[in-house]
Amino acid sequence: MIVNRRQILAAGGALATATLIGRAHAAAEFKMGLLVTGSVAENGWNRLAYDALMTVKKKLGAKVSYVELQQDPASFESAFRDYASQGYQVILGNGFEFQDAAVTVAKDYPDSYFLISSSSIHQGKVIGINLDSSQPFYLMGVIAAKMGKSAGLIGGMQIPPISQAFGGFRNGALTTKPGFGIGRVYIGSFENEVAAKEAAISMIKQGVDFIVPDADAASLGVYLAVHEAGPQIKTFSVYTDYSKVAGKNILGTYIADYGAGIVRVVTGIKNGTSIPHSNVTFGLGDPDVIRFTYNDNAATPVPQDVRKYVDEVKSKIIAGQIKTMAG
Repeated sequence: MIVNRRQILAAGGALATATLIGRAHAAAEFKMGLLVTGSVAENGWNRLAYDALMTVKKKLGAKVSYVELQQDPASFESAFRDYASQGYQVILGNGFEFQDAAVTVAKDYPDSYFLISSSSIHQGKVIGINLDSSQPFYLMGVIAAKMGKSAGLIGGMQIPPISQAFGGFRNGALTTKPGFGIGRVYIGSFENEVAAKEAAISMIKQGVDFIVPDADAASLGVYLAVHEAGPQIKTFSVYTDYSKVAGKNILGTYIADYGAGIVRVVTGIKNGTSIPHSNVTFGLGDPDVIRFTYNDNAATPVPQDVRKYVDEVKSKIIAGQIKTMAG
């Protein structure tokens, strides 16, 4: 809580009154900042974070702000310090890459909480907010193995959250069909649609019939390549609904309502009622945050018997009977 300090306070009731005024002022001025690399205008991960920030503004009446950055650790630290020095109680760094800068800055600003998406950290008031994408990706792997012969996975960068998601896909596919072919490429960017499209075209030429991206804005290039290749190449929407781009190719959509999860965490911090004592992870057991739906308008929709099997797998994941990142 940020409270104005006074050198002299009257004793007794005056002190109590000043304290109440300070608390009311802090509550009225609850502020949350957001740091992203790239642009919040793009579909994908940054847009999810921006929507989460707007949800916090709407539901909690918070003053909010965001800053768009390049991939530069020095600028991460500077932006964190800027928000914390202005009394922002919560600052969200949208991505694993913000973790080190948050740990450094948090030492100097004990009144601020630093939330880091796609991270498993919990160090003081630096708290990881993680979507366990390995779970919905596991379901995609099951479907791909049931309906196809091989898959290509295209990632932006080889960072833990993407590696974990692709690991979930691999485990789902190979558990369903041992020997199912899986290729994996990282293009080294979350913004280069051209590189993503070229990677997808290359994989299609190699004979894969499923292409699945996890590359933020660059993913659009994958969907364009899949659409141009024809409905025999199948895919899934990841984080954002891309059905307008490749509706006949998309069998299902993994939507992460990041805002619902962030609001849950930030509400607890704002009210002081539920401060996370560990990193926070959302999975298929949190349907308000993570959802996987089918596209009935696909050229080859997922058959009912496969959907039934996937529902059984999903129930086992939620019950903890299937570890999507095992092995």
